[in-house]
Amino acid sequence: MDRLWNSNYTKVWSANFMIFFSFMVVTPLLPLYLKEEFGADKDTIGLVLSGYTLTALLMRPFSGYLVDSFPRKVVLLTAYFLFFALFAGYLVAGTLALFTVVRTLHGGPMGAVTVANSTSAIDVLPSSRRAEGIGYYGLSNNLATSIAPTVGLLIYNHFFDYDLIFAVALIAAGIGLSINSMVHFPAKEITPNKAPISFDRFFLTKGWAIGVCMVCVAFSYGVISTYLAIYSKETLGITAGSGLWFAVLCGGLISSRLIGARTLRKGKIVENASHGILTSVFGYLLFATVHNPWGYYGAALIIGLGNGHIWPAMQTMFVNLAANNQRGTANSTLLTSWDVGIGLGVILGGIIAEYLNYNAAFYAAWIVNVLGVAFFFGYARKHYKKNRLRIF
Repeated sequence: MDRLWNSNYTKVWSANFMIFFSFMVVTPLLPLYLKEEFGADKDTIGLVLSGYTLTALLMRPFSGYLVDSFPRKVVLLTAYFLFFALFAGYLVAGTLALFTVVRTLHGGPMGAVTVANSTSAIDVLPSSRRAEGIGYYGLSNNLATSIAPTVGLLIYNHFFDYDLIFAVALIAAGIGLSINSMVHFPAKEITPNKAPISFDRFFLTKGWAIGVCMVCVAFSYGVISTYLAIYSKETLGITAGSGLWFAVLCGGLISSRLIGARTLRKGKIVENASHGILTSVFGYLLFATVHNPWGYYGAALIIGLGNGHIWPAMQTMFVNLAANNQRGTANSTLLTSWDVGIGLGVILGGIIAEYLNYNAAFYAAWIVNVLGVAFFFGYARKHYKKNRLRIF
């Protein structure tokens, strides 16, 4: 059997961990930072944080085109360097307006580097183990999502120093950039697409139905992950528990990814996605209805178990819908769908919380999730099976 954990895959995997570690060490604390440092209200917090998602969203389709059309390593390292460098802007942004500019600009390289890095992982994987490798690749996100918020909250609770948190993010991104500089790609990893430039070069049109499902999944996660720290502190009186919440979430993610990787190897892609979305919808319902530590942490575990199946399955579905010279476009379409959902969740969640309350925002997250589940079983599964180009 072809070797899965080869040197290049391990490096790309590790660099992806650093992308999400640097991202997640600051993200859960930004609502508190904006409130405590600048006195921002809930509406303002939602608008400021949505700028990052908007620029990432705008950059994703072009990132897929660049990754498919130019040398992979050049695109990857350029995007990674810009992602790294803009963390320094957080340290010097002394006003709300300047912070908003830096945060919004940061979304562009984040959008590009995640597309480039995930496509690079597919390039260096043996084709016989690609679906399984995509599943394990996501563990780097999950581990980072588990560890980074805990690190950020420990720094916050012990030092109350946001600059130190931003510096940790800058250093982590620098380490990831150094790791990726040592990756060696196949000599002919790019097969240029000679067809005229069309919409399908920027967005995988065959993947629209799966994309709608991913938007719903992301909306729900965007609401909860963005307002978790401030909700737990103000409503539940849990001042240091959001770090543990992410740790429990990622325990579920890791468990389901390890189980799912074996079934993905057998080609059970649609089954993985089905199990995932049915599981996570119960997690969001629990979070919205049970307002105590059991509901709080129990929802984290269930959502983690669900999302751990959803992500690798849906990413594999996107790749299976794309030609070989559209791998970047497939990944960018997946991530664009995620960005749309996250952005809508951040903005609408903030508006609902401001005019109603956080509980209403979490119920809205669950309702959108239910709509996504209904669309997946009612249409998206059939659409995928009809249009896929390969079966792993």
